[in-house]
Amino acid sequence: MLNEKRILDEFYELVQVRCSSRNERQIADLLTKRLEELGCTVTEDNAGEKIGGNTGNLVANLKGTLAVPTVLLTAHMDCVEPCEGIKPILKDGIITSGGATILGADDKAGVVAILETLRVLREDNIPHGDIQIVFTCAEEGGVNGSKNMDSSLLKADLGYTLDTHGAPGKIVFMAPGQNKIFVRVEGKAAHAGIAPEKGNNAIVALAKMLTRIPQGRIDEETTCNIGTIKGGEATNVVADRAELLMETRSRDKAKLDKLTADCMKIFEAGGAETGTKVTVELRPAYDPFMIARDALPITVAAKAAEKLGFKVSIEESGGGSDANFFNAYGVPTTVLGVGMTNSHTKEEYIKEKDLYDSARLALQIVKDVAAQ
Repeated sequence: MLNEKRILDEFYELVQVRCSSRNERQIADLLTKRLEELGCTVTEDNAGEKIGGNTGNLVANLKGTLAVPTVLLTAHMDCVEPCEGIKPILKDGIITSGGATILGADDKAGVVAILETLRVLREDNIPHGDIQIVFTCAEEGGVNGSKNMDSSLLKADLGYTLDTHGAPGKIVFMAPGQNKIFVRVEGKAAHAGIAPEKGNNAIVALAKMLTRIPQGRIDEETTCNIGTIKGGEATNVVADRAELLMETRSRDKAKLDKLTADCMKIFEAGGAETGTKVTVELRPAYDPFMIARDALPITVAAKAAEKLGFKVSIEESGGGSDANFFNAYGVPTTVLGVGMTNSHTKEEYIKEKDLYDSARLALQIVKDVAAQ
């Protein structure tokens, strides 16, 4: 039987473990121990080495008692900053941080739901098929853990990534792909007070190019955003270098590719127009995914939520997740809402009820697959 106190206690414990992206060693060791105690065999891949981190992805397998499709349950271990010294506070059914940090419900809500599912299966001797659990590293900042994981370890037939806002019952069937574009503009330095006419300001040149770059929401499934700009050394020097990092997103791969190509052409042409040297580098992040509304992961999750009395909402998403790569690796995977709200901010919170309901839904999904 699901134990709400245990879920809450474990959530409090896990969010207080610092787990910055590429530095998840402490939380990974703790989760490995928990998974092994629950009867799983655990493998850690070498994704951490590939991305300059100290931790890979954890891939755990729990042997089932029935010959039914293998279910994949996933969540990520890392958090955005600031995630050190988190002090969770429960008041009127809402869990927040103390205000100086994030809370970490993104994605410890998913992690504790998965662990509680495994515990209840074991304690209540519930029949189930094989289960794979993947706790990814470095999801924040570009889903780099799943991007670099050893996909040969995946054996599941259908998957669930417990990692988005919205109450349990929200099911994502479609999410965008993302490309990043890095641009370097090289001008010519000169003394800004004595001989500014001898220089060519790279910042100004880049600014002129940016006036032609589409911004914000392009259409209902496509966006474009300038993320960071840096350049120059001092106010008395004509800036000889400027750099930019931006992103394009779309749930339509053709639109993503076209928008990306159009932006790159603008920068490339801008070099000749401004008399600067421009270097443009495409850094693909992940492709979009879409699974049919009547696909097994969707129908199982929807029926499970209905059984529990949850409101079912099958939606498109504007953000990427590890599910983008699990789908690319051949495991049809949907994303489930776990109740996290205001993620990536110090105002992050989660309803206590959603924390428990996420575990209820994950457990019901496993039980319903076993009943197929």
